[in-house]
Amino acid sequence: MLISDFDFQLPEHLIAQTPLENRAGSRMLMVDREKQIWRDEHFHSLADFMDPTDVLVLNNTKVFPARLFGQTETGAKVEIFLVKENEDKSWEALARPARRLKTGKRIIFGEKLSANVLDRNDEGKVFIEFEANGNLEQLLDELGKTPLPPYIKRDTGQIGDIDGDRERYQTVFARERGAIAAPTAGLHFTPEIISQIKARGVTVAEITLHVGYGTFEPVRSRDISHHRVSAERCEISTETARVLNEAKDAGRKMLAVGTTTTRALESFANENGVLRSGAHPADITITPGYKFRFVDKLLTNFHLPRSSLLVLVSAFAGREFILSAYEHAVAENYRFYSYGDCMLIE
Repeated sequence: MLISDFDFQLPEHLIAQTPLENRAGSRMLMVDREKQIWRDEHFHSLADFMDPTDVLVLNNTKVFPARLFGQTETGAKVEIFLVKENEDKSWEALARPARRLKTGKRIIFGEKLSANVLDRNDEGKVFIEFEANGNLEQLLDELGKTPLPPYIKRDTGQIGDIDGDRERYQTVFARERGAIAAPTAGLHFTPEIISQIKARGVTVAEITLHVGYGTFEPVRSRDISHHRVSAERCEISTETARVLNEAKDAGRKMLAVGTTTTRALESFANENGVLRSGAHPADITITPGYKFRFVDKLLTNFHLPRSSLLVLVSAFAGREFILSAYEHAVAENYRFYSYGDCMLIE
């Protein structure tokens, strides 16, 4: 199957640039896979559409300020986007412009934070080692910017700060620091919505998948079978695995909040649909034809054309059906992408 089979036309004005004032105010397209129908609803009514026997699974990863603006010792401006911390405490990062950062270069971010370039590859990635006069996490919090996706436009001086991005590009249940992008389906939730869902009898569980570069890395292969989504750090506790496995054995439906939660659960489930626990890489790439082992329902935002996320959603609900639902969303002026509206696929 070709990546061009997952294309659609989206007017630029439908790409949400700012979050709604009310997190739960988003529209929600209800999608029924079996009946091949959909209807327009609102997210604030999510609890009304859930069965008491459902299990809601959230990704509690926390976004850290992964974008840094600095300069070389000669005064050349450099932007660094931290991608992954390695075991030796060095970092893999995207750099702009990467050509300025040869091995041995020093980047200065402030009086208390700098980095040395250890290596560079042909894909624009650099490998750096920080020199911090103080706690590195605290310095990144002070100097870093929220790593908003490139389709959300901000002036350079306002990146990650305007309209409360640092707060709103974070779920209300974010706890485990380590993501460079938000699990955006979770952005709609408020404490009140979660309370309503629990009051209905629904079990709410949390896993951790630190969203990395692989989630939004462009699909460069013409044939999607040649694309592999990079592994991401993931952890499911022993207690959570026990609760979810017991619920699954009892025939309860698993509603995954977001493609990241879906990828985590499917990566940790064996062929018999039994979930393991522990800290392991989530390294599965889901394409049409994949048989889902654990996830029964999916809450997800609207994704970019030709993206691995749209491919995953199409695998869950059918390519033609999903693209038709997307056409409806465009016609009805739904808001797209990270700060946009969502769809509930049953």
